[in-house]
Amino acid sequence: MIRSETPTYRFAPSPTGYLHLGHAYSALFSWQKTLTESARFLLRIEDIDTTRCRKIFEQALYEDLSWLGLEWEQPVRRQSEHLPEYQSALDKLTQRGLIYPCFCTRKDIAEEIGQSGNAPHGPDGVIYPGICKHLTRSEQKDRQDSGASYALRLHMDRALAQSGTLYWEDLAAGEIRATPEIFGDVVLARKDIATSYHLSVTLDDALQGITCVTRGMDLFHATHIHRLLQALFDLPVPRWHHHELVRDDQGIRLAKRHNALAIRSLREEGKTPEDILNMIGL
Repeated sequence: MIRSETPTYRFAPSPTGYLHLGHAYSALFSWQKTLTESARFLLRIEDIDTTRCRKIFEQALYEDLSWLGLEWEQPVRRQSEHLPEYQSALDKLTQRGLIYPCFCTRKDIAEEIGQSGNAPHGPDGVIYPGICKHLTRSEQKDRQDSGASYALRLHMDRALAQSGTLYWEDLAAGEIRATPEIFGDVVLARKDIATSYHLSVTLDDALQGITCVTRGMDLFHATHIHRLLQALFDLPVPRWHHHELVRDDQGIRLAKRHNALAIRSLREEGKTPEDILNMIGL
């Protein structure tokens, strides 16, 4: 892993749709920091979800970002080309007893919560109640060998016992104590998707020597998990800067369904890169 002294930023989109104003804000937010600090700027394609990511959207990302004036180092890291690296990390956690297979469906989880009458919530919704947490290794193997679908969950209790108390620094919010337990036993991979956002982004940021992770406030709480994973893998700890989100006239956060606000559509309307900067407040 790179322990970089050179300021290094990145923009890491998923090619599941066309770049919109919200993405443009995030990319330009990092790019402007790169310019003011004479730093490195990397582009990473987070295409682990093969069911939604498309090459046509990836190519459009390159075109739109170039049109906006961004430049990035080559080669671009595409996560789908590095699945064995994520599997190796999962194997290490398995050897330490820190992950376990979960065979529960959403229905199973809902029924368990309904019977218990207690449904603690975290940032992502209801916290997993631990139905599969205490299966024996023999039971786990039998279910996996049967072809059952499963997710690989982090054993949060054991992970916290190994990591101890952790902190992370956000340039806007200051020093934050990490509380990953608010997520419960998070999913780190699935049978059909070999890694998760949490695992792959943490490993990649360390591998690429990212010194400051810039991203939207919608991912603020995810940093609690990433800080824990950094501790478990003994990775460098960057700083973070979670920026405000671009919203529409009704105050709703922009999403890929807002096709009218896609950079590609705005280009076709005759907008210039300067117009985009003004529209997003940069």
